Amino acid sequence: MNLNNAIIHLITGEITLQKKELLYEGKAKKMYLSSEEGYLIQEFKDDATAFNGTKKGVIPHKGEINNAISSFLFEYLENYHIPTHFVEKLSSTEMLVRKLEIIPIEIVMRNVAAGSLCARYNIPEGTIMEYPVLEHYLKDDKLHDPMINEYHAYAFGHANPEEMHAISRIAAKVNAILKSFFDRRNLILVDFKMEFGKRGLEINLGDEISPDTCRIWDKRTHKKLDKDRFRHDMGGVEKAYAELRDRIVNS
Repeated sequence: MNLNNAIIHLITGEITLQKKELLYEGKAKKMYLSSEEGYLIQEFKDDATAFNGTKKGVIPHKGEINNAISSFLFEYLENYHIPTHFVEKLSSTEMLVRKLEIIPIEIVMRNVAAGSLCARYNIPEGTIMEYPVLEHYLKDDKLHDPMINEYHAYAFGHANPEEMHAISRIAAKVNAILKSFFDRRNLILVDFKMEFGKRGLEINLGDEISPDTCRIWDKRTHKKLDKDRFRHDMGGVEKAYAELRDRIVNS
């Protein structure tokens, strides 16, 4: 569906949307308002950043690949009754999403030691966690997304105990579902980031699920198929992203 025409017909045929002005542009995505209240258009970019934006680059076709993977996985999670902001894939780089009141807390689920976990606790990369580790980070680029706990969330007014309980419960369920999904495709879900928001009184999973926000390794070779290839100048970034898309979407 060509969004350059600025007219979107949903699968239901009951809502017609116009793509309107840019609401927000982040490191990897743009968010556009639509003519239908409560709906946004999320556009994935080819831009890539790492180390809190100090490293920048472009990964060809990343927007298309991340949109394909995210759309597929959001639909998959919906089948397991995970509430998400996803409505439908609109084009190669765009999806229609429900507007959320974003909670400025990033949730990181860790199944295998990698990245900052290894540096913080002197754990060898590849160590399997005996129990998944859930971490909270304040979503604030200026502060470099510092780690916080639930009491900070309450004290700062970002979420109440009931909301944080719902976020933790959904995050743990998403982790279990995706670990099994990737395992069946001979992939290891090492760790991944999630963002959540409120839609009325309901907590929804938002943002994206892609090699930008996940660490995913081949089970047999431990080949990295995610943004670590860009972070650490490992080469073959576009090829790794495309391989991951094929193993997820086309398997």
